[in-house]
Amino acid sequence: MKKTIFITGSTDGIGKLTAIKLAKEGHEVYLHGRNPQKLEAVISEIKDLTNNESIDGFTADLSDLDTVKKLADEVSSKLTKLDVLINNAGVYKSPKPTNKDGLDMRFVVNYLAPYLLTTSLLPIIRKGETPRIVNLSSAAQSPVSLNVLEGKSSKSEGETYAQSKLALTMWSFDMAKKEKDIIIIPVNPGSLLNTNMVKEAYGQFWSSADKGADILHDLAVGEKHSSMSGKYFDNDRGIYGTAHPDAYDEAKNKALLEVTDSLLGM
Repeated sequence: MKKTIFITGSTDGIGKLTAIKLAKEGHEVYLHGRNPQKLEAVISEIKDLTNNESIDGFTADLSDLDTVKKLADEVSSKLTKLDVLINNAGVYKSPKPTNKDGLDMRFVVNYLAPYLLTTSLLPIIRKGETPRIVNLSSAAQSPVSLNVLEGKSSKSEGETYAQSKLALTMWSFDMAKKEKDIIIIPVNPGSLLNTNMVKEAYGQFWSSADKGADILHDLAVGEKHSSMSGKYFDNDRGIYGTAHPDAYDEAKNKALLEVTDSLLGM
């Protein structure tokens, strides 16, 4: 069955590879990127590669939360329903440590932006055919400092990256409890995959980017994952596993989401 799918951060890396895999199957795929010229070039490339004309996209800088709101409005006005949302966009290294609001760039792009985007898109996601949300977590997960999240203190790039990924996982679990009709799965797509972000951060890689794209494709449309909402998939092991213990702590989750909603004015 043809699905309507939106993938953030999909002009390169595993997001682009996932888009190609899904486009080859005939799905209607919407890409996202920061650079409009690059986005248009990738859209054309995927159309040519897959013979699928149902490819389009949206431009937005996810480090600007006002722009994220506009992105959500654009998607909602263009699409009547959304079957699959893959929150793939992420950042580790950044020229600027904080965004214009003084918030850590990793927390904004890796957690606050997908939180705001997804929450804003819920009305059209709920209209989807057995809708799914796939959130890109990581093997790197570290206890969330609410002071760092709020921009009141700072930590290293590696630490804030790991905190942002745990925050995303905690929220994914909470949302899965509330949205019973949506399949919501946080995933570690694989450690040190061959992507630009990994090479910039670590200068090396362990596995092909296809490893990450394969699991994102499977989580997006694979039938075997349809009963796994609220579970964490660890692609380093190729199985559903256990996230950081804090992800299962209701009090910490409640505190995180209260601060998040306050930051986002929700």
